Amino acid sequence: MKRRGLVLGLAAVANACRADAQVRARRVGGLVLEQYQIDLLKKVLKEKGWVLDQNIQVEHRITRGDTERSRAFARELLAFQPDVLFAVTNTSMAALHAERSDVPTVFAMVSDPVGMHYVESFSKPGRRVTGFTPFEPSLGGKWVSLLKEVAPNVQNLGIVYNPEPGNNSKAFRDSIDDVASRVGITSIETPSGNSSDIDRLINSLKDQPNSGLIFLPDAITFFQRDRIATLVAQCKLPAVYPFRQSCEAGGLLSYGVIIEKILAGAASYVDLILRGANPATLPVQAPTEFELIVNQKTARQLGLQLPLTLLARADEVIS
Repeated sequence: MKRRGLVLGLAAVANACRADAQVRARRVGGLVLEQYQIDLLKKVLKEKGWVLDQNIQVEHRITRGDTERSRAFARELLAFQPDVLFAVTNTSMAALHAERSDVPTVFAMVSDPVGMHYVESFSKPGRRVTGFTPFEPSLGGKWVSLLKEVAPNVQNLGIVYNPEPGNNSKAFRDSIDDVASRVGITSIETPSGNSSDIDRLINSLKDQPNSGLIFLPDAITFFQRDRIATLVAQCKLPAVYPFRQSCEAGGLLSYGVIIEKILAGAASYVDLILRGANPATLPVQAPTEFELIVNQKTARQLGLQLPLTLLARADEVIS
């Protein structure tokens, strides 16, 4: 009887420990563009001491940059009742914001979070949202300057982004317009309507001499980077992109933030909030490091002679 009582007692303790572990398990909901982004989140959380499916659970949805899919998935993740939400890209953040949730949220790769009314300021977010942004207003002008450097004859400019709600383009337009007016850009075209208009815009410029493209940070163009790089090449248009992944897919040139560092920083904020930090007091982090990637192979296909000064200051030249 004593042995049976001991066994029952140990079983009761084990059950209590399991129940306590379940109570203490924290939940993170991720609305991301691609699988590697949630993999990186899990990697950082593991490095911070969290054990997946023991003291933390991560539920995620992959949006592929689609606006309607993002909205539906946002509702699904809220039903999961997460302790923290992890939103990657403008599209994901816009979908979660539309649900008016009070769940603490950390974003990554969201342009102009102040202008989109997600936070009150970078230094004092003031709400239950904070994160890491690729936003630097002067980048717009930098992209124009780089385009003219590699293709001096460009006069017509197409600015490519998803025009659907939540995909912010205003953040970069002031610096784009300012530099464009000073370097001889005579016309600027943008997409309208929905994401299908992106292809129309690109195709419309192939028949206009001296045309080029600038891609703004955007979920759908990033997710479709292989297809878009192929289309741009077929149209024989010089183009500047915000992320190196587009150059790796065949794009001509990119200048922008290192996505992995932005994601890792946001993941560290998720950890802090899980441990009790208030997102309202965690400052939004702006980029401090940028990289220039040049695709020499694509330049040759376009018949462009890249300046030696540009090649010399590139962080990487794809040949």
